[in-house]
Amino acid sequence: MQELHDAPLAPLTTFRLGGPATRLITATTDAEVIAAVREADDTGTPLLIIGGGSNLVIGDKGFAGTALRIATTGFALDGTRLELAAGEVWTDAVARTVEAGLAGVECLAGIPGSAGATPIQNVGAYGQEVSSTITEVVAYDRRARETVTLANADCAFSYRHSRFKADPERYVVLRVRFELEDADGLSAPIKYAETARSLGVEPGDRVPLATARETVLKLRSGKGMVLDPEDHDTWSAGSFFTNPILTDEEFTAFHARVAERLGTDVVPPAYPAGEGHTKTSAAWLIDKSGFTKGYGSGPARISTKHTLALTNRGRATTEDLLALAREVVAGVRDAFGITLVNEPVTVGVEL
Repeated sequence: MQELHDAPLAPLTTFRLGGPATRLITATTDAEVIAAVREADDTGTPLLIIGGGSNLVIGDKGFAGTALRIATTGFALDGTRLELAAGEVWTDAVARTVEAGLAGVECLAGIPGSAGATPIQNVGAYGQEVSSTITEVVAYDRRARETVTLANADCAFSYRHSRFKADPERYVVLRVRFELEDADGLSAPIKYAETARSLGVEPGDRVPLATARETVLKLRSGKGMVLDPEDHDTWSAGSFFTNPILTDEEFTAFHARVAERLGTDVVPPAYPAGEGHTKTSAAWLIDKSGFTKGYGSGPARISTKHTLALTNRGRATTEDLLALAREVVAGVRDAFGITLVNEPVTVGVEL
């Protein structure tokens, strides 16, 4: 294990924001991860787990405790079964599954971060979610002080949520297991309308795996959602807010606010989200509330490519970012009566 003191954390996040940690440990094996977690628990030391850093907003004062960076490696493929170590770079793992001719995660290409974070957030994009292919998650249970294996049904997956996110102080993900599909080199059925249009196919059709991956990467790049150190639109956490899920009553009230503000001919985005619930678009809400692409005059601004991404233009502080986020939340609430919820995890700060 590598150990540093008063260690900068900003370089370990895609926002490139945040102060230092009292102590930073980099673990390269599961045993090292468990040892570091146990030491922190035994001594009552606050513990921050860092993977790819793509979903973290760390306060400018940093973290008073031990930051544990999980840098484990392991990509094991057995037929259609895949096991990834938590520290594996997710987008690289997706590329390798496509090269192996296996379908199931190809539309999750380009998502930054580590494999271990995917079940926590139930990562999803372009019609796919990891919960559809995850079979088991191996984790260290800090409460029971033992390694446990949780089946898919025990992970309580839902939209951008899971058992791990609901109880963040309990589990440390070590390995993630997937069941993929051998469809003779073809993708899983294309579900997302934008992807289907870009591919020139109908929803439900299959396309060559590499074509699906390349199309998604192109779509994400056009929105600043593929990491590029030269492009400040990618100095972000991707989508900063989750898409709101509204009850029927809430959606009716929202629809009335839209008609009042924008006119009765404007139809807001609406997607089924389970019985009695409808999902709408956070990006649409932000844009229609007056926060357009590139909004902002300071060092933290809305992406010039996508209204759902808040970005560091190079000189921002975490407080700059949070001020912008709070402005957006307040504006959307005032305009449409909906309170947006941040997707990234905040450390030492609150929205």
